[in-house]
Amino acid sequence: MSDERVAIVTGSGKGIGRAIAERLARDGYRVVINYKRDAASAHEALTAVQASAPESIVLQADVATPQGARELIEQTHSHFGRLDVLVNNAGPFLVKPVFDTTIEEWQEIIDGNLSSAFYCIKAALPIMRAQKHGHIINIGSLNAENARGAPTTVAYNVAKTGLVVLSKSVARSEARHGIRCNIINPGFIETYATTDSDKRELPSIIPLGALGKVEDISNLVAYLLSEQANYLTGSVINVHGGLWV
Repeated sequence: MSDERVAIVTGSGKGIGRAIAERLARDGYRVVINYKRDAASAHEALTAVQASAPESIVLQADVATPQGARELIEQTHSHFGRLDVLVNNAGPFLVKPVFDTTIEEWQEIIDGNLSSAFYCIKAALPIMRAQKHGHIINIGSLNAENARGAPTTVAYNVAKTGLVVLSKSVARSEARHGIRCNIINPGFIETYATTDSDKRELPSIIPLGALGKVEDISNLVAYLLSEQANYLTGSVINVHGGLWV
C-alpha cells in the first residue's frame, strides 16, 4: 500500500510546502509538486522529492481559481488513478490595514488562502469518497482559531480564520466517508522568506526562544497521516513555540 499512495501539496516549490513534500516522499508517497509561477524552484523541489519517490511529478496550476484547482486534482487522478492526501499549503501574505488594502489585494489574499483550499477540496472529495478514504490537511496561521482583530494583516487573518471553519466543517461532513481533515497553524517558522531582522528579534517574544523549523510542520503532517492519528479529525494544532497561548 505505501508505495501506491499519492499526495498533492499545493504551493510546494519551496518553504514549508517543499519540506512537507520531501517528508511525504520519504514516507512512501508519490508526490505532486504544485506551483503557480516559480517553475525553477518547483523543479528543484521535484528533483529532491524524486530522490525518495521517483514517480513523483510537478504540475503548474493556480489553485486560487476554480479551474486551476480542478485541473490539478483531475490531472493527478488521471496520472496516478488515485488521491490519498491533499495538503492545502498555498497562500499569499499581505501586511496592510483595512484602509490601505485594495479590493484587488483583498481578493488575492482571500482567494489564495481560503478559496483555493475550498476549490481543491471540492474537486478532491468525489475521488476520496469513491475510495472510501482520504486525508486533507490545511495549513493555517498562528492561533487562527481565535477570531481576533488584526489591524495590519486583516485579509490574511480573515482568510485563515475562515480556513479553520472550513476544516472543521469538512471533518464533520466527510468522516462518514472515511475522510479526515485537520488544520495546522504554524507560528514563526524559519524559511527562505525569513529576514535577518526576524532571526534577531522574533526569538525574544517566543517562550521557547527560537523560530520554528520547516521540519516541525512536516513532521506533524507525517504524524497526522500515520495510523497513530487515525482518531484525529477536525483538530486545530498550533505549532508556535508557546507564542500567544
